[in-house]
Amino acid sequence: MALDPQSPREIAQFIRECGRGVVATVSPEGHPEAALVGLAALDDGSILFNSFSSTRKMANLLAHPRIALVVGVDGAVTVQLEGDATVTQGESRARFAAEYERQSPGSRAASDTMSLVVVRPRWVRVYDTSQERPVVTEAPW
Repeated sequence: MALDPQSPREIAQFIRECGRGVVATVSPEGHPEAALVGLAALDDGSILFNSFSSTRKMANLLAHPRIALVVGVDGAVTVQLEGDATVTQGESRARFAAEYERQSPGSRAASDTMSLVVVRPRWVRVYDTSQERPVVTEAPW
């Protein structure tokens, strides 16, 4: 699989195919924390996920809005991303929740008990072991 880390559209399609990944955040005390979440992606490379508002990851993102994600289908190809996370509110929340629901029917993205996060990557790395020699490519965004 030749996945171009410089192509937001290709990265978004890969994330949509995977549908989930691990997000890593930093607690207010500076401790790393990770969690598996469902993911949706926009063609511009933005990534969406939702979480109960009361979770550690949401408290972490409010204190430190930087995030890292790892996404992979079968382990042969993985994508690592680092970027900025925004907890959506108001009109943008409704718009992003509708898109998340379109990609993940039955989700609770619009529920009052949930928060919806938009991640805008700043760095992307593709690790591809599907070939005889592994290929690692990365790109700043």
